[in-house]
Amino acid sequence: MKISVVTPIFNEEKNIEAVYMAVRDSLTSIKDIDYEHIFIDNASQDQSVRILRALCQTDSRVKAILNLRNFGHMNSPFYAFTQANGDAVITFIGDLQDPPELIPQFIQEWRRGHKVVVGVYRPIKRLGIINWLRSIYYRILSRIGDTEHIPNFTGYGLYDKSFVEILRNLDEPAPYFRGLVSDYADNIKRIEYKKRPRGGGLAKNNFYSLYDTAMLGFVNHSKFPIRIAGLVGVLSGILSALIGLGYFIYKLLFWESFQVGVAPLVIGVFFLLGINLFFLGMLGEYILTISERIKRRPLVVEKERINF
Repeated sequence: MKISVVTPIFNEEKNIEAVYMAVRDSLTSIKDIDYEHIFIDNASQDQSVRILRALCQTDSRVKAILNLRNFGHMNSPFYAFTQANGDAVITFIGDLQDPPELIPQFIQEWRRGHKVVVGVYRPIKRLGIINWLRSIYYRILSRIGDTEHIPNFTGYGLYDKSFVEILRNLDEPAPYFRGLVSDYADNIKRIEYKKRPRGGGLAKNNFYSLYDTAMLGFVNHSKFPIRIAGLVGVLSGILSALIGLGYFIYKLLFWESFQVGVAPLVIGVFFLLGINLFFLGMLGEYILTISERIKRRPLVVEKERINF
């Protein structure tokens, strides 16, 4: 059996060697297993590429894909995932927050017949607007999504080659990996674990990257936002018409004493304008996704491959 391990890298010079050794120690202890470790570098600006070249020279099982530029934190790992040719593929992120000790357990469950084995981390209650928004987002997505999403799942897990082949044939220009697992994976085994502190360096996710991921989840895996936009538009139009009719009748009955004023007009205008702008933005997200699919651009453009 051959296992492919995929690790996306972007400015992770402090973690690459530790990731390599953690994966090596976990897999060399398992009998009857051969493996390859594929690093994909998303145009790092530090010494990550130099370290990857050195590892490739000393260990032929280490392979590297060097991207021409930064193609985003979703496209790059998904592309490397589809380039792996093992009997199963394990995704292992370069920040060392996911425990490598789970890898033998993933393989054990896979050998028992599970096609997909995923790690589900125990949530840590922390204060902060980002963590609050994240929890709210996943609650909403779990309710409005076309399929049930796995809570507290970031992608860490093992995937049988049959599932990898499904994703390879999708030709997905804007992949939301967690949603694709929910859509197409079968016979999923979940293993709970505790996240670790980041190994070294700074976190690469910012508000924009998190927002981009959130919108991909909505527009790729739920029709609810675009449909609720039309429904809210119709209901708000009916409500506005009824309120206007009520004001008109009341003014006719009490012409001298009833002063409408500008307050209801201002409130109504801003209310309807807010609804319109919100759903125009949501409509724009769907149009953007359609645009990306029509362009049919490659997920990444490779600059170099090493040890393939």
